[in-house]
Amino acid sequence: MEKIVQELRKIFVFKDTTEAGDIVLVVSEDPQMVLYAQIMEFERDTSKRDEWWHVTFQFFTLPPQRVVWTLRTQQFSGQEIFTMGGKKKFIQAVNFHGDSPPAEEAPPKKGTRKKSGLRLVK
Repeated sequence: MEKIVQELRKIFVFKDTTEAGDIVLVVSEDPQMVLYAQIMEFERDTSKRDEWWHVTFQFFTLPPQRVVWTLRTQQFSGQEIFTMGGKKKFIQAVNFHGDSPPAEEAPPKKGTRKKSGLRLVK
């Protein structure tokens, strides 16, 4: 999962914070998937001593799904990879208005092929 997140950081411009209305990238270890969702709202979970939030997501899937996950700020703002049910997850808001993705590394030498770490799923 760490390797996938590193590769995604080379492709996307991510936001440091997450607000209602933001589009986030959700990465899941099992089932292995990367998808977009919109943050609909945050509601403080007052039953917990620490700062936890009920985060409502609208997943852009077929059919569209609305779910509520209880997460800490670090978990829904890309500050940490976390687990749900023993499966790793990563969430971070995408900055679609950013200038450009981070600069790419120098191209590989002729005759060598750089492995991206991401795989095409058909």
